[in-house]
Amino acid sequence: MIAKVACAALMGIDAFKVDLEVDLARQGMPAFTMVGLAEGAVKESKERVFSALKNSGYRLPPSRITVNLAPADIRKAGSAYDLPLAVALLGAAGIIDQELLEGWFLAGELSLGGEVKPVHGVLSLALEARKKGAKGLIVGSANAHEAAVVEGLDVYGISSLSHLVKFLLSEEVLEPTVVDTATLWAGRQDFGLDFAEVKGQEHAKRAIEIGAAGNHNILFIGPPGSGKTMLAQRIPTVLPPLVFEEALEVTKIYSVSGQLDREKALMVIRPFRSPHHTISDAGMIGGGAYPKPGEVSLAHRGVLFLDELPEFKKNVLEVLRQPLEGGEVTISRAAMSLSYPADFMLVAAMNPCPCGYATDERHACTCTPVAVQRYASRLSGPLLDRIDLQIEVPAVDYKDLRGNKGVDSATMRGNIERVRAIQSERYKDLNILTNSELSGSSLEKFCKLTEAEHTFLEQAVRSLGLSARAYTRILRIARTIADLAEDELIQVPHLAEAINYRSMDRCK
Repeated sequence: MIAKVACAALMGIDAFKVDLEVDLARQGMPAFTMVGLAEGAVKESKERVFSALKNSGYRLPPSRITVNLAPADIRKAGSAYDLPLAVALLGAAGIIDQELLEGWFLAGELSLGGEVKPVHGVLSLALEARKKGAKGLIVGSANAHEAAVVEGLDVYGISSLSHLVKFLLSEEVLEPTVVDTATLWAGRQDFGLDFAEVKGQEHAKRAIEIGAAGNHNILFIGPPGSGKTMLAQRIPTVLPPLVFEEALEVTKIYSVSGQLDREKALMVIRPFRSPHHTISDAGMIGGGAYPKPGEVSLAHRGVLFLDELPEFKKNVLEVLRQPLEGGEVTISRAAMSLSYPADFMLVAAMNPCPCGYATDERHACTCTPVAVQRYASRLSGPLLDRIDLQIEVPAVDYKDLRGNKGVDSATMRGNIERVRAIQSERYKDLNILTNSELSGSSLEKFCKLTEAEHTFLEQAVRSLGLSARAYTRILRIARTIADLAEDELIQVPHLAEAINYRSMDRCK
């Protein structure tokens, strides 16, 4: 007898439907065969499932069992197939009618005793189930709130295999899991940090306001103790809140990577990732035998902070080029090629020299010119070109330390949200969200310059030896500065301020 249930496999951060078919034949010697490009934990599911069935009180007759996972040409990995396999075996054995299995999507790992454990990627599975018009989704109780975030799909959380069988046989009534999304959004701006706590550094705060308004990348350059890390940690407090679609996208990434907090169900705060400088290139962009998202994807729609930037391995820094330019990262393996979203705001910090005091008047620098040059050369020109704002952060003077508080996060966030609204209206008919995405014809259209601005910018490009990419970055920054000033056209003061934020170019 043949039974079939629906489940799903992950490809990147998205899921696709998989039909799990079981043929239970009474003729011949008992055997178990699984086909359909199953790997690792999927093949091991046989032992878990048969033990779970036995300890849940279900006995299968001696049979030749063939399991097929269709489509058969796409790799399946993970333990989420345990629950659908157990239910399909019960269907093939006649314990559950096939009609009762129609329309349901199932996912869950089984313990040897029959308890259902949580699995990764349930949010992606729920979105695929809704897309396919499923009757409902059945997952472990620990995954139910995550899946129930998807509207228009009934999600049922079950604790054990026997619990599920009773539900399917109508011996027990279950209510769909309901998530109050309003509660999830409540308190999402309660960061516990504020820019008002940063004394001085108003120049850096202005640069952060520009960077956050246009989603521009930022590099802080200054001596130890000047507040570079303190500034970076407070950037999420001024970024516009996530909209629901963005929150779903971010949550899918964390769900697939297994880093989603089960209690929260939905990521409602923009991520802030700060990997250590010893990270590998695979840890940064993702990878592994079974590729998982890296730090650039975990920072999607948020901030990726790289402290002590020159201390990172050169190959790790160079792999940032693709996500910085395209907003996604592609991981290629012999059997597959996966793309993960990686649209983040890069914020980095570095010292001006190995000892850190080259620009600090209160401390003597002990570095030789050769050492300073070697330190600076760890950052390639193409990487620096992709960092829009390069800000010098000097040591804080005592009078600033004892002075009044500067601009706070609420004021900065208000200005940023106003500029984001301007950009949203301007680019409503285009696939563009912020000024940092302008290129080609859109750059020419929205960053028009008069002859006076062209003359000024040409002189700057020639004198500083700027690359074409740096020229583009200056125009994008100037567009954001003009938006902050509520000016429709880019003017010379806007360009001058934008060029002033290219400190590494001025040092050439």
